[in-house]
Amino acid sequence: MAQRLLHDFIIEEHIKNSLKEDIDFGDITTDFLYSENDTITAYLNTRCDAVVCGLDVFKKVFDILSNDVKIEFFCKDGDFIKTGTNIAKIEGPARAVLTGERTALNYVQRMSGIATETKRYQDAIAPYNAFVTDTRKNTPGFRMFEKYAVMTGGAKLHRFNLSDCVMIKDNHIKHAGSLTNAVNKIKENLSHTHKIEVECDTYAQVEEALAAGCDIIMLDNMTPKEMKKCVDLINHKTIVEASGNVKIHTINEIASTGVDVISTSAIVAQAPVLDFGLDIL
Repeated sequence: MAQRLLHDFIIEEHIKNSLKEDIDFGDITTDFLYSENDTITAYLNTRCDAVVCGLDVFKKVFDILSNDVKIEFFCKDGDFIKTGTNIAKIEGPARAVLTGERTALNYVQRMSGIATETKRYQDAIAPYNAFVTDTRKNTPGFRMFEKYAVMTGGAKLHRFNLSDCVMIKDNHIKHAGSLTNAVNKIKENLSHTHKIEVECDTYAQVEEALAAGCDIIMLDNMTPKEMKKCVDLINHKTIVEASGNVKIHTINEIASTGVDVISTSAIVAQAPVLDFGLDIL
């Protein structure tokens, strides 16, 4: 299970903005059908196999709407559950439960979809020791939830943002004149707490990145044969990351080359929104 990254004070504003977007001037359907004293009981369940993720976020939606909504969870983030499993029991004021239903489901369905897809990719590289990681191809404004879901699915995280780590790509190299020039110029100003990663397309670039003293070398869009040759050259002197054209059916062969990290946007960008439902008794 992922360590806790989503603290209440961080997610509360995000949820409030989501509720404002959905409620606007009020839930005119629910408010006209139910009185303030009406209560209901509902169950959150899954209509597909899933890795559960986002339960604290799900609960926070209802906490914001009413202190009287009570939720009992039957599993926890990171658990793998089968189709038809009840995830939680929700009891409380009908207006709060029904008004918050869609917003709460949006979070948990999206986050569980990412966690489930991530587990598929991480499981696919067995028995090799590499780990899967995400990229910065995130949904704007939703990154912290997607990052948390990736960890819940059993993978590790790439940089959180542009200030987290140096990532030298082809456009940077063109501007600097060479890979070595780019590394040296950045080292002049870089904090000792930051690592330098360089994206390499060729064996020759890998040789240059090694000589320049990079911390991480990314093998970008290479064939498995090319990757293996580069991994042998690097020989554990730096962390080796593979990226580009990573699919569920190619990731095991990529892992077999001996790389340490395999980054892919697919675990987030191509993850499905899972079919969860809130069924009222």
